[in-house]
Amino acid sequence: MLYTKLSNIVNDLNSILFPTLCFGCNVRLYRGEQMLCTFCRDQLPLTEYSLNEENAVDRIFYGRTDIKKASSLLFYTENGIVQNLIHQLKYRNQPQIGSFLGDWFGQILIKNGFADSIDMVIPVPLHPIKLKKRGYNQVTLFAQRLAEHLGASLEENLLLKTANTRTQTRKSRILRWRRIPELYIISNPSLISGKSILLVDDVITTGSTIEACAQAIHKSPNVKVYVATMAVVP
Repeated sequence: MLYTKLSNIVNDLNSILFPTLCFGCNVRLYRGEQMLCTFCRDQLPLTEYSLNEENAVDRIFYGRTDIKKASSLLFYTENGIVQNLIHQLKYRNQPQIGSFLGDWFGQILIKNGFADSIDMVIPVPLHPIKLKKRGYNQVTLFAQRLAEHLGASLEENLLLKTANTRTQTRKSRILRWRRIPELYIISNPSLISGKSILLVDDVITTGSTIEACAQAIHKSPNVKVYVATMAVVP
């Protein structure tokens, strides 16, 4: 009992001297709050999409590539809480946000009945040059937590990016494909043959990144591809 009281006192002093701030609105967090303040967590725009039913993320890939099911945890809008979260995750050295979102989404996927449906979780990779510059792949911890919840293996080195491209969301898909026909490859196709793969990324905008990754994965026979992302642009 005494140890618990002393620990709480130390934590309170640390929060005064070194306050932890909300990644959504930048206000101080209080005891019991993690990553986000209570207000921001209540305001998060959850998609409430299920991997069991058709949804708007599924329809992004219709006629483009074979995705069994796709879903996203949050809606991404400019100048919103989710944009702040993703920005902190990618550019402010806050990879723990990926774990936070992965735990949340992982519990949802289990409720959807996907605990035994996925063999491997594969994060969308960064090119080695960008990975060295940033120091981490912002999707890795998200993917790791999903894999742990689903009882699947995490495979970080199977899907590789072949070129260090800039973000190309404003360019047409036709131009992107003409410039780089095979932007992603599988390093060992036999390892994923006959497997159910959960492909994960941070944000779906046009869907072109997921499409290119799925095309690379489907070069192995009898593969099923599912998609889960932190957010989607509505």
